[in-house]
Amino acid sequence: MKNLVKESKDIWNKNATFWDDNMGDNSNEFHRIVIRPKVTELLSPKASDYILDIACGNGNYSAYLADSGISVVAFDYSEKLIELAKKRQEKYLDKIEFCVADATSKESLLNLKRKNKFTKAVCNMAIMDITDIEPLIQTVYELLDDGGIFVFATQHPCFVTLTNKYMTPHQYYGVAIEGQPEKQHYYHRSLQDIFNLCFKTGFVVDGFYEECFKDEKEIPMVIIVRLKKM
Repeated sequence: MKNLVKESKDIWNKNATFWDDNMGDNSNEFHRIVIRPKVTELLSPKASDYILDIACGNGNYSAYLADSGISVVAFDYSEKLIELAKKRQEKYLDKIEFCVADATSKESLLNLKRKNKFTKAVCNMAIMDITDIEPLIQTVYELLDDGGIFVFATQHPCFVTLTNKYMTPHQYYGVAIEGQPEKQHYYHRSLQDIFNLCFKTGFVVDGFYEECFKDEKEIPMVIIVRLKKM
């Protein structure tokens, strides 16, 4: 597990500049059209919120929130991505606190605990990149205030995989953006594995979308889920 996490982080550090260049200030079309609208609908961000942005990449969604006056703590395990995020989102640093943290480590995640609990948490298209999501789900539950919500978007495990397995969790290599320097790790989990972990932690699901992208067959590429801490 430790070797997979280290290799995955090394790959993202190598891909960081390419990713930042391609996402730019406004993210790519896929994120703008498919991910951001439904994530934002389910997150329902308000100026009074204190939001944790998980695996924030170059910080574009954090900046989107900060532009509405929302305070954000944003983290990624790639030191290079956080360095680039601070540069790209420099005008929002009074609202965004960027941190390096490992989503697979409860100890690392607990270092994100602040005086005030988070009202909401969000994770845009990174659940499938994280080696072990159990520490993340459990720790986000702890970091959220009562009634807090966690919205995540991830690949639809029923339709997006490069292998012929569905029920068995497994890892494979793939590409997020054509031309990236290194293939990245993807971690497949079935819907029941994802949801049962959320239920076991104490979350309930009270919002859910399946979204397509330029597909006439209407085969969804992603799921967008809202969890609530009861």
